[in-house]
Amino acid sequence: MGAGPAGIYAADILDKSDADVSIDIFERMPAPFGLIRYGVAPDHPRIKGIVTALHKVLDKPGIRLLGNIDYGTDIKLDDLREFYDAVIFSTGASTDRPLAIPGVELDGSHGAADFVSWYDGHPDVPRTWPLTATSVAVLGVGNVALDVARILAKTADELLTTDIPANVYEGLKASPVTDVHVFGRRGPAQAKFTPLELRELDHSPNVEVIVDPEDIEFDEGSIATLRASKQVDMVVKTLQEWAIRDQGTRPKRLHLHFFHSPTEVVGEDGKVTGLRTERTELTGDGNVRGTGEFHDWDVQAVYRAVGYLSSHLAEVPFDHQSGTVPNQAGRVLDIDENQLPGVYVTGWIKRGPIGLIGHTKGDAAETIASLLADADNLVQPAHASPDAILDFLTEGGVPFTTWDGWAKLDAYERSLGEPHGRERIKVVEREEMVRVSRE
Repeated sequence: MGAGPAGIYAADILDKSDADVSIDIFERMPAPFGLIRYGVAPDHPRIKGIVTALHKVLDKPGIRLLGNIDYGTDIKLDDLREFYDAVIFSTGASTDRPLAIPGVELDGSHGAADFVSWYDGHPDVPRTWPLTATSVAVLGVGNVALDVARILAKTADELLTTDIPANVYEGLKASPVTDVHVFGRRGPAQAKFTPLELRELDHSPNVEVIVDPEDIEFDEGSIATLRASKQVDMVVKTLQEWAIRDQGTRPKRLHLHFFHSPTEVVGEDGKVTGLRTERTELTGDGNVRGTGEFHDWDVQAVYRAVGYLSSHLAEVPFDHQSGTVPNQAGRVLDIDENQLPGVYVTGWIKRGPIGLIGHTKGDAAETIASLLADADNLVQPAHASPDAILDFLTEGGVPFTTWDGWAKLDAYERSLGEPHGRERIKVVEREEMVRVSRE
């Protein structure tokens, strides 16, 4: 269940094994590729290039894609057991982890996941976004925070080379934002940026990246981290270079703030009017403590990029604290920590929303190894014919899409972009996606 990188990698590894197996990949969206299509910023074509490798997997004759199917509504676990020896859930994480500070409920306080879904043209979110702020705060120092900050700060015309839908372009075009502030409660050595994504901030001719020299500070724990990680060292060197350079004259400014812990989203008449942070200081081991010094920032919108969270799947055990399905090496465990027969997990629903896309391959390999070790003990399904599941979906009135349908939608999106010199323009409406795919 799930046709993102996690599910496709698992299918590929299983297909390459010695097992005599046929594989169906179910996907809630009418189109495949999961977070590559709906979670990666549109100006990251390098990461979107992973689609080429995933495409080769879905082209394999032993793997079948069935899209536009909502698990829990269109089909349930007991239904799947009627047709399959085993089920692997790879549904990822698509909601925001909560941030428990006053004011997060105010109008103008947004979860990053919702904003990402909007600018990536997800069909299940509104077509408009309230881009009325001139000064914006982004909370978090990971790559998602960088994506959100970069999309907010760039001009809409800079994104016209990407696949952004028309409604996103028009929304960003009308945005009056001049300043984007990114806040992290710890120091530069504790930031979770990757070097390439950080450096991309400075590539826009319209965005000035600003780092306060006072925020470049290290303790023994920070220095140990720098010595142990080349990636962290590269991030810190970039931040140091930006901190000591003269400020330029680009029309928009993207400020990176460290040692500022958000304590309250300030509001008036139900709307965001500011952000209050507490200045922190290092404690020697790379952690920080509050200093009691507070700062109020004049912002009209706040975006919370403090982590993603997976959603509870019907009929499957779930740990609401970690946002994962309890498992052992990918084998799903019930409340008594006994294995749920024939049910497995991989990807973020298995280990939490951490790591890069590449880490998903090793994760999938572990899960498939568990499944293959259990193969002799799996209960054979009542309906093993490949057409049986198609009959079930058709009889249930589910307008499912297929890999051939994706080829049609892919060609259609490319045809929309061609007159404008663009690779593609993404279709947003689910009904339109299904119509084109099923023609």
